[in-house]
Amino acid sequence: MKSARLVSILLLLQTRGRMTAAQLAEELEVSVRTVYRDVEALGAAGIPLYGDAGHAGGYRLLDGYRTRLTGLTAGEAEALFLAGAPGPAAELGLGPVLAAAQLKVRAALPPELRAHADRVGGRFHLDAPGWYARAEEAPFLPAVADAVWNNRVLRVLYRRWREPTDGERRLEPYGLVLKAGRWYVVAGPGPRTFRVDQILQLALSEDEFTRPDGFDLAAYWTAYQRDFHDRLHRAEAVVRVAPGVTLPMAVRANGRTEQDGWTVVTVPIESVDHAHAEFLRLGTGVEVLHPPELRERIARTVAELAGRYGNPGEHGGD
Repeated sequence: MKSARLVSILLLLQTRGRMTAAQLAEELEVSVRTVYRDVEALGAAGIPLYGDAGHAGGYRLLDGYRTRLTGLTAGEAEALFLAGAPGPAAELGLGPVLAAAQLKVRAALPPELRAHADRVGGRFHLDAPGWYARAEEAPFLPAVADAVWNNRVLRVLYRRWREPTDGERRLEPYGLVLKAGRWYVVAGPGPRTFRVDQILQLALSEDEFTRPDGFDLAAYWTAYQRDFHDRLHRAEAVVRVAPGVTLPMAVRANGRTEQDGWTVVTVPIESVDHAHAEFLRLGTGVEVLHPPELRERIARTVAELAGRYGNPGEHGGD
């Protein structure tokens, strides 16, 4: 809608300063011609908006001009307060800051939008970790966050899962990511990804680093996850799945349904050990056809279980 786009132009100029028509068009995903028309509409409405010609030109607001948050829609106000997760903010040492910021934003909202925002806090609570995931303590998280913010080099003693486990590292922390209740720091050189809860010791260096131009934390994390899963699931298994059974991993090839209603599918697996545990959880709802070592291992486990539970009276009872 045009009204929402006009508000977006105002907020972009208010937060970023001078912007060209091309930059605004790219940000709003409209044509430059549309930006020109929107700027004319803002000027006609009395907004102190100025355009400078030349190589370093662009549009800017009169110094000191600020717009109130009356341009927010009800959905935007709800999303704003839903995004402010108190748990992660507290872990970063920003709990009071988040509360103060939300209080200020709430005070600036019109009464009807304030009611929408208040309703979100009473009806939605975000709790990212799974039920059976043990909460990992990350005592150095606030220090890492401070180094991220101030471009300070960290020297850490880090524990990895491969031998040798503990080693000293020099990190240039570019950003923090919260994934499934666990914090990760993306750091150079590289960059590479480290679990914050695996930092055993930390010293903040006096050295500063320069963040790489154009580094996009969200884009890096998306690529990292994709590469991680590709590296993790290098093997495949062929299984028969009963109707209504959902596999714990993604199906890599289209399934073939047989006459009895079961479906033969190919799925990626991390290893025989991991797949053995995952498929046993499905009980009689899945049959492994390939690889032979996985099928044989599951058969041995089932035979051992049958022997153990085949005679209930042997190990107790009446």
